[in-house]
Amino acid sequence: MRKPRSPASSDGGATIHDVARLAGVSVATVSNVVNDARPVSAETRERVRKAVDALGYTPHAAARSMRGRGSGLIGLIVADITNPFFTSLVQSVERAANAHGYAVLLCNSDEDQAREERSLQLLRTQRVDGIILAATGQASAGRAAALAQLRVPVVLVDRGLPEFGLDAVILDNRRAALEATRHMLGFGHQRLAMIAGPASVSTGMERLTGFREALFEAGVRYEDKWVQDAGFREERAYDIACAMLSQKERPTAIFAANNLIAIGVMRAIADMKLRCPEDVSVVSIDDFAWANAFRPRLTTVAQPVDAMGETAVRILMHRISGEGPATPHTEVMAPMLVVRESCSRPVGAKAAATAR
Repeated sequence: MRKPRSPASSDGGATIHDVARLAGVSVATVSNVVNDARPVSAETRERVRKAVDALGYTPHAAARSMRGRGSGLIGLIVADITNPFFTSLVQSVERAANAHGYAVLLCNSDEDQAREERSLQLLRTQRVDGIILAATGQASAGRAAALAQLRVPVVLVDRGLPEFGLDAVILDNRRAALEATRHMLGFGHQRLAMIAGPASVSTGMERLTGFREALFEAGVRYEDKWVQDAGFREERAYDIACAMLSQKERPTAIFAANNLIAIGVMRAIADMKLRCPEDVSVVSIDDFAWANAFRPRLTTVAQPVDAMGETAVRILMHRISGEGPATPHTEVMAPMLVVRESCSRPVGAKAAATAR
């Protein structure tokens, strides 16, 4: 009968006994080398390492965690995995985490706060060493309780929760919206609409603030009827855009608060038999691969998503190692306007001198 595998066996199949046999040392010596627990001679350490590499031996993460040396896992919770921004963020975080020797456990809250709280509880049971969180909604008692139970570092990304005093990596969302709106105003637009994200999310509120500020400084009236919350969802944005563009006095320019909203807006323009930018100009926050595939190519405000993911991992690694600053730190990233073809002056309007 086949002998059961040792509890110290690797995830791939080789056991600590296999390593000891190949290296010609005791199991205790292998354990000391793998866990860096006690001094071992350089020659013996090299033999053990060669045996580990040859056999592909990796100790169980749970066993490492019980010995107090960490699980080698970090958790990542994103708000909407279908959003190209978050897809890119996942790639960036995983690449950076792997470079530090960590694997990533991914959860998708789907913009549902209760689901986010369940994900936090799940990651706690997996003994992750830290978590990167793109939060949904505002501070809540449920989230506060879930975070308090973790007892591991948490770094926020994309969306801030200042009430919790956590490290964060975010975009300067106000500035991003300000630049997008100024760009449209520069073409002479006076009837500007915004299809926004929820005000309960920091990105939604800050982008709305930037939009309003740009209108105010240009002396253009803010119209409540032309600012609608699509919840950062494509289908809702499509419905809102169709309703706006069906009005007798419709907006001549639309600011889309993220890439999924932009897709919904462009679908609505096409289905309404209108032309972009001749009938309706469009600018969106979030640059993504499809922005160049649209006709016209979309003008966007790009987020430095790779830098955001890498920075979040760097901060988390410092917290895990105990090297981070005593007080929470927020890293604010600069947006970049990417001018393409989706804006022009409205029909009958004189192009402003500031139009780009």
